[in-house]
Amino acid sequence: MCVRNTVLAPCRGGVRSPWRGLLAALTVAAGVALTACSHAPEPYRQEAYVFGTRVEVLVADQPEAQARPAVAAVLQEFDRLHRTYHAWQPSELTRVNQAFQNGQAVRVSPEMRGLVADAQTIARKGDWLFDPGIGRLVQVWGFHNDEFRPQLPDMARVSFLAAAHPSLQRVQIRGDKLYSPNPAVALDFGGYLKGVALDRAAAMLKARGIHHALINIGGNVLALGDKHGEPWRVGIQHPRKPGPMATLELHDGEAIGTSGDYQRFFEVGGKRYCHLLDPRTGHPAEGTEAVTVLIPPGPHAGALSDAASKPLFIGGPSQWLRLARQLGVSQALRVDASGKVQVTRALDDRIKFESGVDTEVVGP
Repeated sequence: MCVRNTVLAPCRGGVRSPWRGLLAALTVAAGVALTACSHAPEPYRQEAYVFGTRVEVLVADQPEAQARPAVAAVLQEFDRLHRTYHAWQPSELTRVNQAFQNGQAVRVSPEMRGLVADAQTIARKGDWLFDPGIGRLVQVWGFHNDEFRPQLPDMARVSFLAAAHPSLQRVQIRGDKLYSPNPAVALDFGGYLKGVALDRAAAMLKARGIHHALINIGGNVLALGDKHGEPWRVGIQHPRKPGPMATLELHDGEAIGTSGDYQRFFEVGGKRYCHLLDPRTGHPAEGTEAVTVLIPPGPHAGALSDAASKPLFIGGPSQWLRLARQLGVSQALRVDASGKVQVTRALDDRIKFESGVDTEVVGP
């Protein structure tokens, strides 16, 4: 008998409702669904709610006595990252943003300096369409809330902030301090931190002797090894229908990330406004329903899987393939505003679409 385990992506938004929340999280898949059709024993599993989403860690190669403390340590680290880099509750990140607003340099941890440097590298390759420096714009649009209301922001404020060109490229690392000459800059690692957490979890599990596991943070997934000799299988959520539109197998060390306009959004006057903002305009990106990227094994596979989907989503039909090449992403798909799926040849060789999905293979 085939058993499908549904794993959820961020549920901090909703259709027509300010907060579909946990009720939706219990009933609807959004992002990546884990699938397993096997008579092998079920992996050890722990779940939590961190980063504003459901988190799940499965371990396939160790007894519960060894798996439990290892996974508990991973979840504890997730909680630490969440609290340290929270964008709107008091944290080290909000302390940095306050210093930027005051025109001050601020001493930060080596970890934060490393996150800023790594994010700047990825952002540069993506033409700064992934830009963690636009936190004030994210706030103005109402996405810096555990519960947000379906209402448009003050457009004059949006225009003012967009004209100030806040960007991570205006953040300077000065020894053990961070500084920005632009007071409109505010850091928000929401489009990057889950991927960092995936990489951190993989390293922690391997250090504890666990080499066959699946880590899922709201639809951002990283695989270690396999599931009792069989590949880990994931389903890519359809952006407008319940259930997956495609499935694929993840190999050891691979990571997959999805950005969609169905994860955090609100509707006003029948128009959808998602949390993925275009730094060039200060407004939610349009013309794309979802983007999924598959990243090969590497020490930063998780971080890249989280961040790289953003510029491809925002870049839209004319730029997403070019941006994928710049970021070194060969396996990707994009769902346009009409629901048509464009998939790169490298990913098409591995993915299996459900019947009725309109697809086009693109790229070399």
